[in-house]
Amino acid sequence: MEDVSRADMQKDPAEVAGMFDATAKRYDLLNSLLSGGNDKLWRIHMQRAVRPQPGERILDVAAGTGASAAPMAKAGALVTALDISQGMLEEGRKRHADIEFVHGSAEELPFEDDTFDAVTISFGLRNVQHPRAALSEFYRVLKPSGRLVICEFSQPPVNVVRKGYELYLGTMLPGLAKVASSNPEAYRYLVESIRSWPDQQSLSQWIRTAGFTRVAHRNLTMGVVALHRGRKPTEQTAAMRVARHAQAEEQAD
Repeated sequence: MEDVSRADMQKDPAEVAGMFDATAKRYDLLNSLLSGGNDKLWRIHMQRAVRPQPGERILDVAAGTGASAAPMAKAGALVTALDISQGMLEEGRKRHADIEFVHGSAEELPFEDDTFDAVTISFGLRNVQHPRAALSEFYRVLKPSGRLVICEFSQPPVNVVRKGYELYLGTMLPGLAKVASSNPEAYRYLVESIRSWPDQQSLSQWIRTAGFTRVAHRNLTMGVVALHRGRKPTEQTAAMRVARHAQAEEQAD
């Protein structure tokens, strides 16, 4: 059987799922260790950006064991947690009875158009084989005026911070993973995927290209992580954008 303990940068879905299956039981504990506890702070910022309301339908993609979905469910939202890893979903179901866990791909969401009030994804878009296709799917399943919130590793804009972070990724993180994890190869993938991920401006442009408006980002932990937001426009707003675009083309002619 092929070793799927570590996915490569082609991000084959089966390999990514296998890698997370192998780390599911200790995944959240290791995340907390390797992030120096900052993962809890990032989830607080995520929760504030989403602003979940009682009765809202929220989709958390690449939800893992439900660590990011749980606070939204506690706030009264009806949360669906989707992940490609069956191992992660099994762990999540054991921990969170108030969350619906669904197996599926971010690139082909098993939901109808205009279903959710908000779509969130924390540290998962980077693992999707075709992230721009996933962004289009997020747009499709959101209701008009629905909210998109993405929390993802990013590129620190200050040079000295960027160099210090690169040193951590290249030396300290692999050392910690080797001591603490039964699958340190998975954390080699983590380092490679962070290094190859686009910066804040590039991801913002991807979000705009998918059709979202009011796109903005906020750096967390000096840009090690960035919180991206967008809105699916209402039909009226979308029609106005099309009309403005057509008018601009006429004037250019």
